[in-house]
Amino acid sequence: MALVLATDDTGGPEIFASLQGEGPSAGMPVAFVRLSRCNLACVWCDTAYTWHFEGDNRPHRSDETYDRKANQVTLEVGEVAQRIAALGQDRLVITGGEPLMQGAALAELAEALPDMAIEIETNGTTKAPVRLDIRVDQFNVSPKLSHSGNPAELALIPERLDAYATDPRAFFKFVIADPSDVDEVLSLHERYRLRPGHVFLMPEGTDSATLREREAWLSELCVQHGFRMSDRLHIHLYGDTRGT
Repeated sequence: MALVLATDDTGGPEIFASLQGEGPSAGMPVAFVRLSRCNLACVWCDTAYTWHFEGDNRPHRSDETYDRKANQVTLEVGEVAQRIAALGQDRLVITGGEPLMQGAALAELAEALPDMAIEIETNGTTKAPVRLDIRVDQFNVSPKLSHSGNPAELALIPERLDAYATDPRAFFKFVIADPSDVDEVLSLHERYRLRPGHVFLMPEGTDSATLREREAWLSELCVQHGFRMSDRLHIHLYGDTRGT
């Protein structure tokens, strides 16, 4: 079985060791694998090279499209596992794109790395197959609000949000660009009874200045409503770059 991965700046698979930059595991040393393809299209997505290929007319604020062959690489699961194991980390973050579009192959990958804790970043519209789910230690669920440009019927699926809301492994991370976005989070928090301490608000931005500007008012809203705030540590350390 094979996985379709995003590429790094060298054209190789985007498999690397770094610090987790967001959410409940922020600051932890981890191995990352970034998969290609996504079922949503966020206008501010900072990994548009995983889905906004030539011929894709879904909007993105940069209007840039990417050559699929140059930005995708297909590898057998065994090779992916070997590359991850060689990084010497004990925790794996699987990101994308939307990783769970390749759930069957990810199950095989998780079985090949039995001693690693598995953390999956997902937009919350789909679910892990049972064979994968039993090996996942943490889900970082990032439902997309209206400012993402995705229709709610595609981005906010009640059945899936209900399931994640009742899963103690799931943490919710909402991207916030404007104070009014928090009103949407409050509605979702009430509707799905999200677990206390499992909701993070994270500023949208791909440079330190924008993040700091938005964190100034976002921190106050987190205090007011009892949410946790997530920075984007990797942006401050490495900038908006691949393989970091």
